[in-house]
Amino acid sequence: MIYTKTGDKGETSLSGGTRVKKYDLRVECYGTIDELVSYLGLVRDCFNSEHLTREIVKIQRILFNCESLISSESNEVKSRMPKVKDEDVKFLERRIDSMNDELPALKAFLIPGGSRTSSHIHVARTICRRAERLCVRLSEETLVDDSILQFLNRLSDYLFVLSRYILKHKGRKETYWTAE
Repeated sequence: MIYTKTGDKGETSLSGGTRVKKYDLRVECYGTIDELVSYLGLVRDCFNSEHLTREIVKIQRILFNCESLISSESNEVKSRMPKVKDEDVKFLERRIDSMNDELPALKAFLIPGGSRTSSHIHVARTICRRAERLCVRLSEETLVDDSILQFLNRLSDYLFVLSRYILKHKGRKETYWTAE
């Protein structure tokens, strides 16, 4: 059954069974990451590249690992969850470096736009930044695995570079910010 009626009064269960309000910071964190996972699905549907599609699916899976860990209060429950590994962060760094090698140096701040796909990637990047901010706030209250914070930080960089990479491969120009 898809509905349980247990959340009808504004509470939900963390992994392990603890009941919390749906606005609990932990729920905000994994809910925002879930929003990012969903938005990356939209980004993925914009691609004509099997390679980029596989790459985004991999990132979505790692983000599910982040959600699982954040939703787990106890170390016992966390120990059974899939981890976010150093290799996951290094994967993003390699991809950033690889795409960046094909791009011109930045001249100024970029204004998002230029193609629908690139614009969707920028929206995903801003959702990622929000998730990161929330997780940093959560880390001031409870232990949040450093690898989650690192992964979210690198992912926003990856998405920024990916948006530029997409524009270049579509033959579109970047729009730079200038003070008016």
